[in-house]
Amino acid sequence: MGDLLSYSGITTKVRAMESRLITEGHFRDMASLETVSDAVEYLRRLPAYEGVFQNLEGELHRGVIEQRLILSLYQDFAKLYRFANLDQRKFLDLYFMHFEIRLIKKCFRNAMGRSRPDIDLLAFREFFDKHSRLDLVKLSSSSDISSFIANLEGSIYYGLLAELEDGKQPALFDYEVRLDLLYFKSTWKVMGRHLTRKERKILSRCFGSRMDLLNIQWIYRSKKYYHLQSADIYSLLIPIHYQLTREQVTKMVEAASDDEFYGALRSTFYGRLTDLEARDRPDLESLTQKALGKIYRLASQQNPYSIAVLNSYLYFKEEEIQKIITLIESIRYSVNPEEIISYVVAQ
Repeated sequence: MGDLLSYSGITTKVRAMESRLITEGHFRDMASLETVSDAVEYLRRLPAYEGVFQNLEGELHRGVIEQRLILSLYQDFAKLYRFANLDQRKFLDLYFMHFEIRLIKKCFRNAMGRSRPDIDLLAFREFFDKHSRLDLVKLSSSSDISSFIANLEGSIYYGLLAELEDGKQPALFDYEVRLDLLYFKSTWKVMGRHLTRKERKILSRCFGSRMDLLNIQWIYRSKKYYHLQSADIYSLLIPIHYQLTREQVTKMVEAASDDEFYGALRSTFYGRLTDLEARDRPDLESLTQKALGKIYRLASQQNPYSIAVLNSYLYFKEEEIQKIITLIESIRYSVNPEEIISYVVAQ
C-alpha cells in the first residue's frame, strides 16, 4: 500500500508521457519521407516534439536537430523531477550523472576528431545549472582536450581524467572506459546508501545487466580492435558481475576466435534472452539494445508503482532519440526506407 500511495501520482504522470513516445507506425511513416525537412516537420506535429522544434529555421544539420532532441529529454527529466517526492528525487539525482557523462563523452569525441563542436553546450546551461556542478560556460570555451579537462576541475571527473592524460597518449576508448567505470561504480555504491532494499533490487536488474553487457562489449572490442592481452582486458572490466559468471567472463576473454567468443556468449543469460542461435554473429550494440529493452520493459511491467517506472521511461526516451537521429541521418543520405526501418524498429 505504501508504494501505491507514494508512486500513484508519478506513475500516472509517466504513463501520460509514455503515451507520447513514438510508435513503430510513426517510425515507418518517417522512414518513407524524402527530406530531412519533411522529417522535422513530421516531428513538429507530434505532441512530444512540437515545442522543441518551434522557430527552427535555416540549414537542418545534425547538430541542430540533435540539440533540440536532447533538450526534449532534459525537459522530460525536469517535469519528472518537479513532480517527484524527496525519495524519488534521490534516484533522479543519481540518474543525472548519466547525462553529465554523455555530455563529456561527446566533447571528447569532438576534441579527438579535431572538429568544431556540433552542439552548443550553452543551450543546456539552464538545465545543468539546476542539477549539476559542471560549468558549461567554461567547458564550451575549451579549445582542446587539455583545456577541457582543466575546466572540469572541482568535479568528480577531473582527477580521473587528469591522471589518464598524464600517461601515454590515451585514445577516446580509454577516456570512455574510465568514465563508464566511474559511473557504474558510483551508481552501485550510492544505490546501497540511499535506496530501499526493494528499490535496489529493481534497479540492480537494470544497472547490473548494463554493466554485464558493457563488459561483453569491452571484451570484444579490446580483442578485435585493440588486440589487448588478457591481463589488460581484465583490468578494464567493471569488477561487478550480475548475470555473468566469472567462468563465462574468462571464456570470452580467453577466446581465440570470434567463433569461440560467440560460443561463450551464447551460453550466457544474455545469449538466451536474445535467442542467440549457433550461427548468429550479431552486432553487440544491437544485441545490447535488444536485451536491455526486454529487461527494462519487464521491470516496469512487474513493478508499476516503483522506481522502475521512472528508470524505464528515461531509458526508452533516450533510445527513441537515438533512433530518431539514426532515421533522420539515413534520410539525409538517401537510405532505402526498408533499410532505415531495420535500424530503428526492434526485430
